[in-house]
Amino acid sequence: MYNFSAGPAQLPLPVLEQAAAELTDWQGSGMSVLEVSHRGKDFVACAADAESAFRRVANVPSNYRILFLAGGATGQFSAIPMNLAARGATAAYLNTGQWSKKAIKEAGRQGVDVRVVADESASAYTTTPEPGSFTVPVDAAYLHYTPNETIGGVEFPYIPDAGDVPLVADFSSTYLSRPIDVERFGVIYGGAQKNLGPAGLAIVVVREDLLGRAREDVPAIWDWKVMAEADSMLNTPPTFSIYLLGLILHWIESTGGLEAMGERNCAKAERLYAAIDASDFYNNPVQARSRSWMNIPFTLADPALDADFLAGADAVGLTNLKGHRSVGGMRASIYNAMPADGVTALIDYMTEFERTRA
Repeated sequence: MYNFSAGPAQLPLPVLEQAAAELTDWQGSGMSVLEVSHRGKDFVACAADAESAFRRVANVPSNYRILFLAGGATGQFSAIPMNLAARGATAAYLNTGQWSKKAIKEAGRQGVDVRVVADESASAYTTTPEPGSFTVPVDAAYLHYTPNETIGGVEFPYIPDAGDVPLVADFSSTYLSRPIDVERFGVIYGGAQKNLGPAGLAIVVVREDLLGRAREDVPAIWDWKVMAEADSMLNTPPTFSIYLLGLILHWIESTGGLEAMGERNCAKAERLYAAIDASDFYNNPVQARSRSWMNIPFTLADPALDADFLAGADAVGLTNLKGHRSVGGMRASIYNAMPADGVTALIDYMTEFERTRA
């Protein structure tokens, strides 16, 4: 079965097999990792190993802290303004899709003066703003953007220039899919359920000089400085997600690191886009330079065939291809764990379906 779900997504088979083998007896403890105390020395070492592996894999500089938090990326939509901006302060946002819109809405709920400096809604969120086409207010507490919009399959082909304003990015769908220049950012955050494990964990990478700016009334659980000082264990963290994150990070290292991962992901996306573009039966609506490597939406020439396409795909082991309800059509999410063979199988099925139905 090839799982093209946008999240929770397909996980690497070697990682699942290792987790299954260790599930009832972790490190000879006679207990599952699901059962051990997060305060015990074995799990503290497990979390420290996951953090160290993340720092190595993503090349995170020493002046950044890595936080393992609950609440997913959605929780951080509120935590970001609470940690970086006083009520009434200006915060700049780029609006490029559904997740940008949600982040903007939550910032407004936190009393921030939201300035949308680029808005791609006029294109039905099929484009990204041209570099240099927007101006970031110099008094902005931060500039927020979503490098990859999971729902629309739109991805920035560049890192926006925020000047001296801290750049904040929701990397949920692109985390560790390729090398990251962490020093370009003040804060990187995202949910783990795409490339880094099961749902329930958010990973926040924050530059140390941005810690300690939280409002006085921010709950401790959302205060990045408090969580950093507690090594992300102010409360019971999502232990199983952290354990699996560690396994996945070691898997990434064993398969060549982010340089090799980026090459594989680029090749997978190029092959699928080439198949779509070569056909009059399928169409991708996204501006060519803004196409996502991770989430590839496509429509059929006749939407009446959508149900047959999905049923036939399921029958041959290609699942979760239905597009988001706000977009329609199909969507193939081809995260790190999707092998090249899965993309080949999808292209072969699309070719045969077109041959018999066009």
